[in-house]
Amino acid sequence: MVYVWAMSDETSKPDFGPARLDAMLCFAVYATAHAFNRFYKPRLDALDLTYPQYLVFVALWETDDLTVGALGSRLFLDSGTITPLVKRLEARGLLTRSRDSEDERQVRIRLTPEGRALQGRAAAIPLQVIDGVQMDGETAARLRGELLALRDRLDSAREG
Repeated sequence: MVYVWAMSDETSKPDFGPARLDAMLCFAVYATAHAFNRFYKPRLDALDLTYPQYLVFVALWETDDLTVGALGSRLFLDSGTITPLVKRLEARGLLTRSRDSEDERQVRIRLTPEGRALQGRAAAIPLQVIDGVQMDGETAARLRGELLALRDRLDSAREG
């Protein structure tokens, strides 16, 4: 029998019982991620971007000229996932890939003027997210911090 941890509605104490979808923390996170994707989709469709492509741009708008490895680390994706994403964006003229002049094993990713211009078109998206989640800044920051701490604990448990 599979057991999960959930909070008992009646006592607010941990309840270790048979797996129930609506009681699983991992399912709540999974379903929330899908809700975020549904929220982002029409906004990103207007930019002709997928959510992972948008994240590539957010990382590059923050720090242009990253290696594939550095970009993957920032996004928690491996090079096998990043490379096809980047190739599609390069084919659209939104960024370039080139070998690092000092270490040819490294591939550097840089925004083109068109990729940089996309930032202006995407500027409203973070404000729409704030409106969509209907949380004050303090609550949203606290939730973000808790989610990052959860991610780190899960990564530590996996590695340990």
